[in-house]
Amino acid sequence: MKTLKRTFFGVLAVTAYALALMFAFSGPAVALPLSMDADVAMPLVFGGILVNVSVINSIFTGLKTIFNNALKAQPGNWQATAMEIPSTGASEDYAWLSRFPAWRKWIGEKFVKSLEAGKYTKINEDWETTISVRRNDIEDERIGIYNIQAQSAGDSAGELNDIIVDALKNGAFANPCIDGQYYYDTDHEINGASVSNKLTTVLSSATPAAAAAGYGAARVAIMKFTDDEGMPLRLVPDTLEVPPALEAVANNLMTADKLDDNSPNPYKGTAKVLVNPALTSDTVWFLHVTTKVVKPFIVQMRKKPTFVSQTSMENDDVFMKAEYKFGAEARATGVYGFWQLSVGSTGAG
Repeated sequence: MKTLKRTFFGVLAVTAYALALMFAFSGPAVALPLSMDADVAMPLVFGGILVNVSVINSIFTGLKTIFNNALKAQPGNWQATAMEIPSTGASEDYAWLSRFPAWRKWIGEKFVKSLEAGKYTKINEDWETTISVRRNDIEDERIGIYNIQAQSAGDSAGELNDIIVDALKNGAFANPCIDGQYYYDTDHEINGASVSNKLTTVLSSATPAAAAAGYGAARVAIMKFTDDEGMPLRLVPDTLEVPPALEAVANNLMTADKLDDNSPNPYKGTAKVLVNPALTSDTVWFLHVTTKVVKPFIVQMRKKPTFVSQTSMENDDVFMKAEYKFGAEARATGVYGFWQLSVGSTGAG
């Protein structure tokens, strides 16, 4: 009788195992331990992934790798006109921007330039991008869709500096810099006089007069800037930044032998063209000096974009919503550098 019982349960186990193979890909993972007899015990898993701590850690390690690889592959355009300065606290003081450094003849005692601490302080801002991962998608082996999202998150994190710098540029006619004036303004004070790095002229390659009133005027303005003691700064602009709507005009000015009216082009080769699709105005344009150690714009970086995840089985979202989370966090902000390194035009005419 005992032998017959063993045979019966043995046949039952084999039959159940065969059925499991038939339906291996028909539903979520379910473990069925057969323990009808001490001598017959077989764990069965119906298709999919049995979610546990090891599986979750493995998945999110893979997502982190994808994120970091995408992050490294995004150099961005911000480096053309901006520099990154590390931050070591909640904010940074840019008193050093109040004095454009220059040489002077040493006669008698040295002239010590004092810095006004606290005059221009920038507080770091929090940045984040977050994606939720449904446990059902892990069980159903649909994690591939999150690989794409992890790559997208890495791409987005890699664009953080561009986002910060583009916000500075788009707000440069209405946001203050170190001297309390708008970054692009008509009345920066230098040595008791008002100096302008703001134009309203259209960028044009139509005629010599039109080109001179726009690009030519910006070029002359930068090269005439002095420090607060009247010493020439010897700045030569090298980058013409435009929105897509002005790309053709900018390229004509910088590369064509002749202007639109067939007259000689005196500005050919005087700057490189930077087309920025993130500029929100179709008429605005900028001329920058980017060859100095300090750039026109600054990214203040407290914490670089870092992959983060929420995978604890005890977390409320996991328990109540069956969701895990991953994404990136950063702390940074944007700062206007020396206004003398750039001239901007609204292009309004």
